[in-house]
Amino acid sequence: MLIVRFRAGDATRYGVLEGPAVLEYSGTPWSAFRRGRKRHSLHQVVLLAPVSPSKIIAVGLNYRARAAELAEPLPELPVLALKPPSAVIGPDDPIVLPPQSTFVEHEAELAIVIKRRCHNVPAARAREYVLGYTALNDVTARDVRVREGRTERAKGFDSFCPLGPCIATDLDPSALSVEGLVNGVVRQSGSTKDLIFPVEDLVARVSEVMTLVPGDVIATGTPAGAGRLQPGDRVEVRVEGVGSLKNPVVKL
Repeated sequence: MLIVRFRAGDATRYGVLEGPAVLEYSGTPWSAFRRGRKRHSLHQVVLLAPVSPSKIIAVGLNYRARAAELAEPLPELPVLALKPPSAVIGPDDPIVLPPQSTFVEHEAELAIVIKRRCHNVPAARAREYVLGYTALNDVTARDVRVREGRTERAKGFDSFCPLGPCIATDLDPSALSVEGLVNGVVRQSGSTKDLIFPVEDLVARVSEVMTLVPGDVIATGTPAGAGRLQPGDRVEVRVEGVGSLKNPVVKL
């Protein structure tokens, strides 16, 4: 099932992708999610970020090649950062480069979407609490990160968390390709089989620290090759089984 959140006219709804159309559902993926009869052409709707999370947890240095690229030691525990919900945008929404940074990077990632409230979940049961997976671009102001030695501002600007285009519920996340492209050129290419901490461990480790609620998002880390974005670029995140998340880049 490929779950989408979309706008048709003035109404925002959830639905499921079926070929070139969206089948509208009532309720939400977290409560009373029921198949309807109304069908919309993709040309008639605007796809939104598929979820409105209460929090986004970004995991750093979770690919060995990425840690090597940054000359960082492999972490013993997942490196966690928070992105605010106000950073979330959907497919085709613009990533806005802020005046506080001159070096903003794309970071292509597989993201976990939480299904139900959980705390201290053992890794062996982690997938019971996962609704599905989506694509995420963990946009980061790299110069701000280096200058301040912290992530809150660097990852927290409005528009710095593109999500979408859908939530894929029937994926095995253990060996999915993850790619980042700019203007059609592949800059990042990795596989989740190379994650230092796989999905199950991430859900377990994050839920040790904070309670996760339906719709929360865990970004699993980015492969090597994250690079600079410029005004006029079109950046794309491709996740196997999820699809393609594309966003233009503009200057504030």
